[in-house]
Amino acid sequence: MIEQLTRIWVGIDAGKAHHWLVAVDGTGATVWSRKVHNDESAILTALGEILDLAEEVLWAVDIAGTASALLLGLLAAHGQQALYVPGRTVNRMSGAYRGEAKTDARDAYVIADTARLRRDFSSIDVPAQLAADLALLTAHRSDLIADRVRLLNRLRDVLTGIFPALERAFEYADHKGALILLTGYQTPAAIRRRGQARLTAWLAGRHVRNAETVATTALQAAGAQHTTLPGQDVAAGIVAAIATQILALDDRIKHIDQQIREAFRNHPQADIIESLPGMGPILGAEFIVAAGDLVSFADAGHLASAAGLVPVPRDSGRRTGNLHRPKRYSRRLRRVFYLSAQTSIIREGPNRDYYLKKRGEGCKHVQAVIALARRRVNVLWALLRDGRLFTPAPPATAAAA
Repeated sequence: MIEQLTRIWVGIDAGKAHHWLVAVDGTGATVWSRKVHNDESAILTALGEILDLAEEVLWAVDIAGTASALLLGLLAAHGQQALYVPGRTVNRMSGAYRGEAKTDARDAYVIADTARLRRDFSSIDVPAQLAADLALLTAHRSDLIADRVRLLNRLRDVLTGIFPALERAFEYADHKGALILLTGYQTPAAIRRRGQARLTAWLAGRHVRNAETVATTALQAAGAQHTTLPGQDVAAGIVAAIATQILALDDRIKHIDQQIREAFRNHPQADIIESLPGMGPILGAEFIVAAGDLVSFADAGHLASAAGLVPVPRDSGRRTGNLHRPKRYSRRLRRVFYLSAQTSIIREGPNRDYYLKKRGEGCKHVQAVIALARRRVNVLWALLRDGRLFTPAPPATAAAA
């Protein structure tokens, strides 16, 4: 019989089709190594074999996304928790081991041995149903927004090739009426033939706001060009198709925004998060997804550091006080705090006052917004810790102290 070990570390090089698992003991020697297919039965078989090897098993994985979702879910169901070892760490640690080979087994070994040597990696928590729903919805919304930007750029490019005056006439990113116009009329000759009265009526029948203004602007652009360019008819059809796709995409984004609002407001801390100026349901949902369980952050400073809002010192010898922008942080979390801070300065209040104070100290706009975002991390942390809503004036207890 094989003697059971006290503790082992298991490194998981995760993939879509299969994972490679390597277990090492306290000396770093490999005690188990195998490729495991990414399906439930294979993972459960490997899980049972590994758990039989030692009294305590510590798991580490380099991917915390969809590729490892089933594996992490099965680990959580068996009371096991995995650590997250970033891919950059694995890449740099690989240089400390002999050889130049790059294989799944080697990567899994590096992950396991790195987890054995270090104790500062964060754990991966399998999200609850609500958090999982928000993660899927916000990710899908980001994809739709990216598709919309791509289509708008393509629309402008094609339209410039046949009707540059009309391309300059409207800001298509936030002008629904202009997009509706393009679904029916894309060339100067077609707009001139329609005329002011009939074009206005056509737009009004499709519920375009300020239909007369849109028609007037389009006719002015049509009057500036009387030349028919090569490929105009084909390009006009492409423009109409892209405009139709953008309008349909806008409807999909509105629908998913409503889903995000409904899901977000089911969160027990939704009212607290949304009470902070600049934090609506969309950014609030992204904050919940990006931050996860706040228990993993010891204080507001750790949360700010995770968001990349704390400068990193790079001192050496007599050179001290060299602060630089961090490179390893959650881009999504930083985006939430930056956008919410930028939105909060629109209206009068303590957020705008602090921003103007930083501008008065000589900070540029971006510097002032980042400083405000850092201050708002402290505020949001305190609100969530105390379980209270944001108020412009400090609470009575804090004022008395």
